[in-house]
Amino acid sequence: MIQPIVDTHQHLWDLERLRLPWLADAPSLQRSYRTPDYLAATAGLGVVKAVYMEVDVAPEQQAAEAEMLIDLCAQPDTPTVAAVISGRPATPEFEGYIRHFASYPAIVGVRQVLHVPDTPRGHCLTPDYVRGVRLLGALGLSFDICLRPADLGDAVELARRCPETRFVIDHCGNGDPYVVAGGEPLPPADPFAHSREQWMEDMAALAALPNTICKISGIIARTRPGWTAADLAPAVNHCLDSFGFGRVVFGGDWPVCNLGADSSYAAWVTALKSIVARRSSQEQAALFHDNALDFYGLR
Repeated sequence: MIQPIVDTHQHLWDLERLRLPWLADAPSLQRSYRTPDYLAATAGLGVVKAVYMEVDVAPEQQAAEAEMLIDLCAQPDTPTVAAVISGRPATPEFEGYIRHFASYPAIVGVRQVLHVPDTPRGHCLTPDYVRGVRLLGALGLSFDICLRPADLGDAVELARRCPETRFVIDHCGNGDPYVVAGGEPLPPADPFAHSREQWMEDMAALAALPNTICKISGIIARTRPGWTAADLAPAVNHCLDSFGFGRVVFGGDWPVCNLGADSSYAAWVTALKSIVARRSSQEQAALFHDNALDFYGLR
């Protein structure tokens, strides 16, 4: 029997309707990825539901993206049942924007990608930003943290300052799996450079906070030619052991997952299942399916 999967990190985009400026640096992804493409990529893998994750559209299109997702989640022929939408918590417009969209049951959270070059370290700790993230908690919405791994200390402090808001740590904290496995560090000029010890300590500090969960996702996008599940296992296992199987969810990160060498949605699912094969069936079900239903209210 195939383990049912709830994918908590599904990307879709239609370049005839939305503009994604960051695609200029990802030429292999410069085409539309729609629901039929997702169904083809996940065929036979047991994906039963998906939570859409915002795709960092041009800021003026954030509301249009949210409206598209409300419509999509209402369709009977799609696995997409909920959405985490884009938002800028520090802006004056954020309160009106998010109060409006929070009234739709399909909208379950907000994310702002914080690892872009024009977002400095500490931005998410400014008073206006903290105020916006606290508002999410008051509205019953979660906040996805996606930042540079060396900046995880900011995530720790933000979660401490917003105890009523639920935080999802995207992509295993963006740790590089090879660095975590004890390999050579990334060059200092790489924006994702970090040490193994710093990443491990910060992820453990995040796990120690009661209002955080970890999304096991994303790391396959950094794989190198000839990679195996063993290359990813140290990062995955540290997250699983730190947060526990009650506070982790699976994320496919499709189609961004295809950026790694010899990578695909199926390769990621296969590798992760191999990594957790010795865990109990209840723990595996929690990771791949059950926790997401509970966290996002999808039962």
